[in-house]
Parts: sequence; structure tokens; C-alpha cells
Amino acid sequence: MIQIAIIAGMHLVGIAMLLSLWRLLRGPTAPDRILALDTLYVSSIAQLILFGMLMNTEIYFEAALIIAMLGFVGTVVLSKYVIRRDIVE
Repeated sequence: MIQIAIIAGMHLVGIAMLLSLWRLLRGPTAPDRILALDTLYVSSIAQLILFGMLMNTEIYFEAALIIAMLGFVGTVVLSKYVIRRDIVE
């Protein structure tokens, strides 16, 4: 029963990833694209955690943690670039 719920959740997160990718490619402004990229990071983390639960292994949780760290740093750098047009102070 829980496997059916995990697979359904993976499908819903996959749809969220597609919508986020659509906004990333079509977003009219740079902040919209940064927000879509951040949403794509969060969705990929959710997808990896669900897949790790389905496969009953812990390696996907570690991969999700790495993506979370890289996603945070990437969002900060892109936001700083949009505000100041310079990354290095």
C-alpha cells in the first residue's frame, strides 16, 4: 500500500518538475527563472527521497543532501548576480 502512495507521489513530483522546467525556459524575467530553478532543486530532492524510500536504500538521501547544498549556494549566487550584476565583491 505504501509503495502505491510513493509511486503516486513520484508522479506528482515529476509533474511539478516539468512545470518548473517550463517556467525556467519561458520565464519572462530573471527572478522568475531563479525561482523556477530553486523549485526544480526542491522537486529533485523530493524525487530522490521518494525513490530512496521505494528502493529501501540510503544512498539517495545522501545525494539529496548534496543537491540541497549545491542548490542553496546556486540560488544565493544567482540572486546576488541579479541584484548587483557582480558576484565577487
